[in-house]
Amino acid sequence: MSAHAAPVTTPTTPTTTGDAGGAPAARRRVLGLRDATLFTVSAIVVVDTLTASAAIGVQTIGWWILAIVLFLVPSAMITAELGTAYPDQGGIYSWVKRAFGERWASRTTYWYYVNVALWMPSVFLLFTGIFSALFVEDWAVWEDGKWFQIGLAIVLTWLVVWVGILTLDIGKWFNNLGAILKAVIILALGVGGIVVAVDEGTANTITVSEAIPSLGDTKTYLPVIIFMMLGFELISSLSEEVKEPERIIPRTIFTAGAILAFLYMFATIGILLALPLEELGLVEGLVDTFEAIFGTSGFGEVLVYALGIAAMYTFFTNMTTWSMGANRSAQEAAASGELPELLGREHPVRRTPVGAYLVSGAVATAVLLFAAIFVESQDDLFYAIFSASAVVFLMPYLLLFPAVWVLRRKDPQTPRPYRVPGGTGVLAAMSAVTTVIIAATLLLFLWPEIPDAPEAWSFTGPLLAIVGVTLVVGEIIVARQMRRMKAAGRLGKGDDTT
Repeated sequence: MSAHAAPVTTPTTPTTTGDAGGAPAARRRVLGLRDATLFTVSAIVVVDTLTASAAIGVQTIGWWILAIVLFLVPSAMITAELGTAYPDQGGIYSWVKRAFGERWASRTTYWYYVNVALWMPSVFLLFTGIFSALFVEDWAVWEDGKWFQIGLAIVLTWLVVWVGILTLDIGKWFNNLGAILKAVIILALGVGGIVVAVDEGTANTITVSEAIPSLGDTKTYLPVIIFMMLGFELISSLSEEVKEPERIIPRTIFTAGAILAFLYMFATIGILLALPLEELGLVEGLVDTFEAIFGTSGFGEVLVYALGIAAMYTFFTNMTTWSMGANRSAQEAAASGELPELLGREHPVRRTPVGAYLVSGAVATAVLLFAAIFVESQDDLFYAIFSASAVVFLMPYLLLFPAVWVLRRKDPQTPRPYRVPGGTGVLAAMSAVTTVIIAATLLLFLWPEIPDAPEAWSFTGPLLAIVGVTLVVGEIIVARQMRRMKAAGRLGKGDDTT
């Protein structure tokens, strides 16, 4: 499909058999409103970075409010318009391709795809950190348990690959349960923090003046807040597997947006009420907070273990949801020639992106092994990999948010079941503000100022190496695919020179 093709109208009734010529069967539409909403909540609500956002201090409450107004609401509206005007499988890949052509679609989808493989190691390091704190005390000392934790993270990586290769009507239940458990954990943090504050006093002073945002040291973890609001577009990566996407996608986005705004604010307040800032650790902060709220004996200990296990499961489903969307975007790009053919290989019966999953599993495994060799502290290893993946993760959004304005001007005749209200001027302002916020967040991730972080290459070296190698490899892949498409006469106008 060219960047300027007419919009695709997809049927609401699935075809379950191929045609007489042996064409692949249409994808089954298995995601209703409930499934799509739980999928989106499971993807966007990330328990693993709650302590990092709370580490800003009481000011984080003010920053959350600003971010919700200036970023979350506009990004939800923009994504709802794109997702209903162009309900194509692949989501962001299709939108960027229509707006900016094949070359930028190739580049953007590569970033979107590979960031999940980079993010997965940091998430599973949090998993192993909580696992160690709860069950294997010897592993909790990083120098003693590093390779045990790395091994467990690699096993989890390949479990994500296995779940992803299953059919979506089976795989979705992993995500649905993850979304429910995230809500349970966050409600427990919020309610528990309030109870602790009433009984014992607040661990941090929370007042209106303390909550007013300011920069200074807060810029260390400030980009995490924006990071925690991204992902509304992910459900559109599975558009051909969503029932009535033109109706369900906007309802999904706005419902999930309201849920995650409440949950994030409630959890942050609970953490700040229960645990002093100086005791918040990036990896084991959740367990510390559970113990501060519920205690370490009797029924309290049971709750700590139950919530810790639930948190570990949600870390796993973060990766199953994101890999389901990102791998399908890569699969669509590969099928059109913008990414290597290997990424487009799908299961012959299930139509799941087998090639993309196997490559992402291999990349995540390599990153875990590489980073573990050079980084000496678990918190530093987590934040180095997390920051590197976040930088790559943010780059596609530099094109997603302008795409809505470009397509409104370039393709005004396409019906938009949901349209951002206020006219083109309001849309242009939303597009500009969200893009600027993404750019600022990206810069803050590139220059983190972690308290007590080493200035030595043991921290900065792996981060820069991972980002640099990722981008260079991407440019090589893009150039190779564009040459192939040009030779085959498949490039759109202008893509042979940009």
